[in-house]
Amino acid sequence: MNRLATQTSPYLLQHAENPVEWYPWGEEALSRAREEDKPILLSVGYAACHWCHVMAHESFEDPGTAALMNEHFVNIKVDREERPDVDGIYMDAVAAMTGHGGWPLTVFLTPEGEPFLGGTYFPPEPRHGLPSFREVLLAVSQLYRERRDDVARRSETMLEALRQAASSPPSSEPLTESLLLQAVRRLGELHDPEWGGFGGAPKFPPASALELLIRRGVSDLAASTLDAMAAGGMYDLVGGGFHRYSVDRHWLVPHFEKMLYDNALLVPAYLHGWLVTGTERYREVVEETVAYMLRELRLEGGGFASSQDADTEGVEGLTYTWAPGEGAPEELFEPFEDARFVLRGELDPETRARLMRIREERPQPGRDDKAIASWNGLALAALAEAGRRLGRAEWVAEARELGEFLLGPLSDERGRLWRSLRAERASGAGFLDDYANAAHGLYELHVATGELRWLEEARRLALLAVELFADEERGGFFLAPAEGEQLVARKKDLIDHPIPSGNSMLAYVLLRLARIYGDDELERRAVGVLRLLGESLGRAPTELAWALNALDLYLATPREIAVIGPAESEVARAALEPYNPNAVVAFGPAAGVPLLAGKHYVDGKPAVYVCERSACRRPATEPAELGALA
Repeated sequence: MNRLATQTSPYLLQHAENPVEWYPWGEEALSRAREEDKPILLSVGYAACHWCHVMAHESFEDPGTAALMNEHFVNIKVDREERPDVDGIYMDAVAAMTGHGGWPLTVFLTPEGEPFLGGTYFPPEPRHGLPSFREVLLAVSQLYRERRDDVARRSETMLEALRQAASSPPSSEPLTESLLLQAVRRLGELHDPEWGGFGGAPKFPPASALELLIRRGVSDLAASTLDAMAAGGMYDLVGGGFHRYSVDRHWLVPHFEKMLYDNALLVPAYLHGWLVTGTERYREVVEETVAYMLRELRLEGGGFASSQDADTEGVEGLTYTWAPGEGAPEELFEPFEDARFVLRGELDPETRARLMRIREERPQPGRDDKAIASWNGLALAALAEAGRRLGRAEWVAEARELGEFLLGPLSDERGRLWRSLRAERASGAGFLDDYANAAHGLYELHVATGELRWLEEARRLALLAVELFADEERGGFFLAPAEGEQLVARKKDLIDHPIPSGNSMLAYVLLRLARIYGDDELERRAVGVLRLLGESLGRAPTELAWALNALDLYLATPREIAVIGPAESEVARAALEPYNPNAVVAFGPAAGVPLLAGKHYVDGKPAVYVCERSACRRPATEPAELGALA
């Protein structure tokens, strides 16, 4: 019996009619595997994944293949977005076995959940050096029945590697400016001088690395990537927003799924690029991408959906591509496949609106309508800052509603975050990145609105994250809480790809809060993350880019801006206008916030206090009195 019909995940529900006897991850499936002494076939994917759909159609919907799976295995289906802990552990295992990972993820486990073999996509017939999925199923079943000692050795080797990865000691080397210089130099070496980005195909949008380059003053290196990505192809010229990645080095032919997290991270990257370079196209991309998010991903009950599918009616990119005679300017055509084209170039507003009307009449891709706390936290930060800097009060209002959603429906009665919510049903307890990204977004909402509540909530969630996830022995933070389900290993997520890791983002948040609250313990916790990474920070900037942003903040001269009065006051707007990523901001007056202590209105006027290392200048009540803050 297929047991997925009652699940919350749209990805699992996509498989609820398969002839495979799927279980969701849980004790029922593990118990059956132990009772029947059967290996587990774990399949992990997500709703917008093109190759997940391909393997489902070729294998999981095929009665013959399903019969083999049901006979020889206990089959478990996992949405990697709902269970990043399960996905992370077994993805690490497969990457260690094969040298690469990806989705769909296919892993074979002992009844105790220990991995012993795995891969990603397997075709229905042998091709491109890959065995057929049926051949894999029969070979793994035979291995488990006849060579149990080999299985035990394989699983023990894998488990030891997973445990060691989570127990690496912190570095004793000093955290210095040289790591940042080395990282920027390495990005220059990896940079594609013709098309931007770092390395060859496929190319994923490197939002965190671009943020690092912009804040380090290397905006020319960032600009080449911002320009190339925005030219069209991976960027949707008609509807706005970015597809997940480009299969080529030109940012031209994408995998067409659109993820909330990519767009939420690229909005501030382009916003900061605009602030530093003045390039008007970057501002346009911000406006178009936010408009896309609000139009296509905003959920009626609150929050933002996770993604849109790569496929429409089983055809990848059908909604987004064009054929001759369909109304798109053919001089902008670049070949895709099946006599269809993607657009690259410039569209005037009238043409863009006309093509959007045509496209809205087409079948539309499916939408994964679960709201993930982590990704909604990133969206909150993007909306709040973009709304503030571009003077879009309606975006700030949307951000305020999103903050209420995170602290309301996406939180339990104790004020702890759920991982995700769909149809008023929560998927389970939140993970480290949920707390880190939500706290980050709430801080940005405080800066955008001047409302103290959001700062207090950011601090509450950050302290709760320390309580739930901290590794008191080695520093840093585990992905899942100690009180949660105990898997075969406990993972620390330290890689900032495709989004900032929970460790990097929480370190960044804790450093900001440490300066606002004068809390050395919060800074110590943040530095513990950076020490786990040590010299790798300089050598692997594309994988550790957000951690490098946190390091840049840590090493910068502390700059604190205390604003007494409303966010819309002229002096407040002037104080916060410059791009100064290493400054922290708090609005008052308020008791209980050390940065705001003793600071008041001046002669009844709103005032800004600019402080460095807790020593404050004379308060400014007029923009001209502020001096250079950047």
